Amino acid sequence: MTGTEPSSSDLSGADLERYLHDAVQAARRAGRVVRAAFHDGRVAARAKAPGDYVTEVDLQAERVIRDCLRAGTGAEARFVGEECGGAVQGLCWVVDPLDGTTNFIRGFPSVGVSVALVADGEPVVGVVHAPLWRETFTAVRGGGAFRNGQPIRVSGRPATGAVCSTGFPFKTPAMLPAYFDVLSAVVGTVEDIRRPAGASLDLAWVACGVFDGFFELGLGPWDVAAGALLVREAGGIVTDWRGDHDDWLVSGNILAAAPLVHAGLIKHTRLAPRAPVPRPTAAAERP
Repeated sequence: MTGTEPSSSDLSGADLERYLHDAVQAARRAGRVVRAAFHDGRVAARAKAPGDYVTEVDLQAERVIRDCLRAGTGAEARFVGEECGGAVQGLCWVVDPLDGTTNFIRGFPSVGVSVALVADGEPVVGVVHAPLWRETFTAVRGGGAFRNGQPIRVSGRPATGAVCSTGFPFKTPAMLPAYFDVLSAVVGTVEDIRRPAGASLDLAWVACGVFDGFFELGLGPWDVAAGALLVREAGGIVTDWRGDHDDWLVSGNILAAAPLVHAGLIKHTRLAPRAPVPRPTAAAERP
């Protein structure tokens, strides 16, 4: 496909499979960078903000992904990354080269590489790769979700038997009171809560039924685009905290869960005060 950017409706199943192939290759190559650095044990990090770090591994993995996508069939798409920024518009790759940087720095292996293709605000291809566990989760719109090539589904548990994951909105302290009100209500509804991080892997675990739901405020599109598609294609429901099926990628406020669990949690998240999140405004770059 050349010339004008294809819209979401222009993308055929064959197009999506080609994009998926490129995304998997990019995520796995970046994963090799992450895995080698993790086992080497020497990581230089700088703080972008309190609790928010970037390492040379983040930057190197992002370069690997960009180069791989530039050489593939999705070269016409813009590139939006956690480290380079950019706005999610038109056809774009949305990438987190190292999701869970703090875990990585601390030697905790819950880290992921997230690569999504978003068309007109809708994720249509999603890959979440866990390099330290050699797990690869994939999905294309309308094609189901897979873990290492095997089909996956969300759980069928009710909210009362659910184990959910979450994350704290530490980058936006103004959100903390609303978040903790919801967390308190959810703790009284579900069986248990986990907080492993990062969000892309949390969503992948929801998609395969390890966790039953995930909720967080103030995330970036690179945190959730790929994982949310996994959940949807595995039979789950993804909305913002008010139940909007489209706004979560813009607001960064996400509730993703198996259907019965989503029904049990949305009544709590809907009560939280609306909390707008500033989104990146810089123009997205071409790969």
